[in-house]
Amino acid sequence: MLSNSVSAFRGLFDTDMTSIINVKDFLLCIGCSLLIGLIMAFAYMYRSRYTKSFIITLAILPAVVCVVIMMVNGNVGTGVAVAGAFSLVRFRSVPGNAKEITMLFLAMSAGLITGMGYLTFALLFTIVMCLIIVIYNKVDFGVRKNEAAYKTLNITIPEDLDYTGVFEEILDKYAKSYELVKVKTTNMGSMFRLTYNMILRDGTNEKEMIDMLRCRNGNLEITVSKQENDTAEL
Repeated sequence: MLSNSVSAFRGLFDTDMTSIINVKDFLLCIGCSLLIGLIMAFAYMYRSRYTKSFIITLAILPAVVCVVIMMVNGNVGTGVAVAGAFSLVRFRSVPGNAKEITMLFLAMSAGLITGMGYLTFALLFTIVMCLIIVIYNKVDFGVRKNEAAYKTLNITIPEDLDYTGVFEEILDKYAKSYELVKVKTTNMGSMFRLTYNMILRDGTNEKEMIDMLRCRNGNLEITVSKQENDTAEL
């Protein structure tokens, strides 16, 4: 009976020289990987924006990698084939940011360690890295100082208004620095939309600045919004 049970988990192409993974060890590694995935998922959710699909992926990815590594089981040829298969994977969704990609790498690393059988090292690695992530989120590590002062200003002007130098006097008064980053035609080419990135001197004077700009652009549309970081994260 025991022999039949063992043979049920033997691969079709296994030989007598191939070692068979014990079912108990297999389940133990899977359980440890799922626990690691949950720890990483909860750590990522702390003070971070996330989607349900990404959290589920993060929770099960260590177990998936763990199984792949256990099935490779020291076979160099199979390992090369698995690496090639992973390189062909495409996530058919919007590109992730640097933080999401880092978490995916951490999850894969933990799954690899677990698949090699080093369960304690995998748990220790996960706990240390998740603690660091939580601490960095707690202290807002990497956040720009006075982030609220960074603004994007959009000004709509009529096509016959020469925008060169017309707003500089006002912007010099209310902004520490500013830069014209985009000029775009709008309303069938009858108007221009100017986009400035700027750092305000005093956020309480924002309305006063807008009122002065309205006098220069003929009371057309003006918007002030939080400045987004357009630089690629990776």
